[in-house]
Amino acid sequence: MKLISWNVNGLRAVMGKNFMEAFAALNADVFCLQETKLQAGQINVDLPGYHQYWNYAEKKGYSGTAIFTRQEPLSVRYGIGVEEHDHEGRVITLEYDDFFLITVYTPNSQDGLARLSYRMAWEDAFLAYLKELEQTKPAIFCGDLNVAHTEMDIKNPKTNIRNAGFTQEERDKMTALLSSGFIDTFRFLHPNVTGAYSWWSYRFHARENNAGWRIDYFIVSDALKERIESASIHSEIFGSDHCPVELVIR
Repeated sequence: MKLISWNVNGLRAVMGKNFMEAFAALNADVFCLQETKLQAGQINVDLPGYHQYWNYAEKKGYSGTAIFTRQEPLSVRYGIGVEEHDHEGRVITLEYDDFFLITVYTPNSQDGLARLSYRMAWEDAFLAYLKELEQTKPAIFCGDLNVAHTEMDIKNPKTNIRNAGFTQEERDKMTALLSSGFIDTFRFLHPNVTGAYSWWSYRFHARENNAGWRIDYFIVSDALKERIESASIHSEIFGSDHCPVELVIR
């Protein structure tokens, strides 16, 4: 089963670039999107053979997630069931026979770390949600987690140490999540790879110089470890400031 995750940074914008071409080329069984920046009825995506699920933010032109899947799920949930966190369209959960699949767009701590305290509360609530799901069956979750976990996951660690996405607080939350029974699939298969990034600033020719961050992930429950076949980053695909990431499971 081939799964793709992509923060498109505005689906309408990337539709005008290369989305359909990339979608066809990647040919995934499941395609998870973050930051769709849409409201219901603002776009019609014609994807024969795929079931479509959308979660919209209440605020227009902000956040939002979607999943396109060939296999119809057993059930669908929107949000994590915590009122404080379910206004921004950040989570969709599909239930399949032997795992849950979750797409997530983790809140950014923002300039000056204005939203760091909210981010910390989100992290705890989302992990609790994952552990609740795991009581039934294992989980696969993917998306823009807005954190470069280690210095290997960012081009310039020293100059970003107190910037959103690379604070010690955010990195510690990722460490705690992985320590609670989850696997970062890319790092599991590529423990020593450097220079592998999924997001680049639009400024300073960052993508041209590969001055990036790896902040887009596929993470799976430990119970699925033996099913991980490959994990990759499609840095050759443009259209957004993020590129798609991929997981293949047996």
